[in-house]
Amino acid sequence: MWTDTLAVYRKELRAYFTSPIPYVFTALFALGMAWRFFFDDDTAFFVFDKADMYGGFFHRLEVYLVVLVPIVGMGQWSGEVSRGTIETLMTLPVRTSSLVLGKFLSAWTLILVCLVATLTIPITVDSLGDMDWGPVHGGYLGAFLFCGALLALGVWISALTSHQIVAFVLTLVAGGLFVLMYAVADKVGSFLGPVFEQLSLVSHYQSMGRGVIDLRDVAYFISFIAFFLYLNTQSVENRRYR
Repeated sequence: MWTDTLAVYRKELRAYFTSPIPYVFTALFALGMAWRFFFDDDTAFFVFDKADMYGGFFHRLEVYLVVLVPIVGMGQWSGEVSRGTIETLMTLPVRTSSLVLGKFLSAWTLILVCLVATLTIPITVDSLGDMDWGPVHGGYLGAFLFCGALLALGVWISALTSHQIVAFVLTLVAGGLFVLMYAVADKVGSFLGPVFEQLSLVSHYQSMGRGVIDLRDVAYFISFIAFFLYLNTQSVENRRYR
């Protein structure tokens, strides 16, 4: 299984990086995050004059990631349909789980590259002041897992439609709901509030952004990813044998 998964992963990753689009996409994301951190009126680093990453970078980063991730994930399966390559893919002597996992991991790697490109921000901050790197490590781990969860949701949705734009919009809406749950958790009553807070991706991400790495948060993200990858596998399996 893992040999097939690695083969699919390499093939998908090669397809990404033989095009100039991922490089432009990564550069724009990194520049946009740098501009927001250093020059945005609400979060500008030079205004607050504090060597801290949470308030200006990790806080509300999920709002940008909930748009970034659907862009990466929307074409995972629907793109195969629109290019007419889905039939060839379905006839490969490879397990469906290997196809799903290989495509997911390649897209997750691309998102990791986007996050790594923003490391110039904490490096610059550290050069200007004595920064605590603990919250930075936790924040990046949380952002990576947050993206993985949204991506797993997105690739499942992509397997349900033949249109990339539809996949993008549906993932944006579904991901937005998992983000908004946190914002409305304290407004929906004593019973639903804690439920919404625990289900929301944001509550688990933000605690890591503050430098608190709780295994329960990590377990939540891994479970979320595994659940939607399972649904993705079932959806592709149904397409493969119908």
